[in-house]
Amino acid sequence: MIKPLSAIALLFLLGISGCQSPGRPGEVRQISDGDTLTVQQDGAAIKIRLACIDAPELGQKPWGERARGVLGVLAPVGSEVTVQSFERDRYGRTVATVWREGQSVNLEMVRRGWAMVYRQHLRNCDASAYFAAETAARRDRIGYWQAGRNPQPPWEWRRRQR
Repeated sequence: MIKPLSAIALLFLLGISGCQSPGRPGEVRQISDGDTLTVQQDGAAIKIRLACIDAPELGQKPWGERARGVLGVLAPVGSEVTVQSFERDRYGRTVATVWREGQSVNLEMVRRGWAMVYRQHLRNCDASAYFAAETAARRDRIGYWQAGRNPQPPWEWRRRQR
C-alpha cells in the first residue's frame, strides 16, 4: 500500500515531468525549404526534416519560396528551438518535431496553410490535430491553399519531376 505522502511525491514528480519540453535544445542555423532546416546541437549541425508535414518544393513557384519564408519566421536563424527526434529518413536527415516558445513549428506550418499533412508519414503525429489544422487552412484559403481548392501536393509534384 502506498502511503499518502509517497503518493503525493509520486504525483508531484509525474507533474513536473509532464511540464518539460520534449527533445533536445539547439539553435537554428539554416532554413533549406518549407520543411527542412539545420539546427546546431552539441557542436554538430543536424539537418532536420519536419515530421508529419510536406511543404511545397522550391520549384513549385512561388509557393515553395513563400513556405521557406514562413518557416524562417516561425524558426528564425539564430533562434533557440527544441528538437524531438523520431528517426532518420532515406536521405540521412533527422525526422523531428521542432518546438519554439512552446509551439510546434510543424503544426503551425499546417495551421498557416504553408504545409500539407504528409499522409504517408503520420506515425509520430497527433493526426487529428494536423488534419483539423489543414481543414481550417483549406477552408480559409490561406497559405498554399490560395492556389485553389486542390493545389498540387508536394509529393505529387516530386513524382512528376522524376
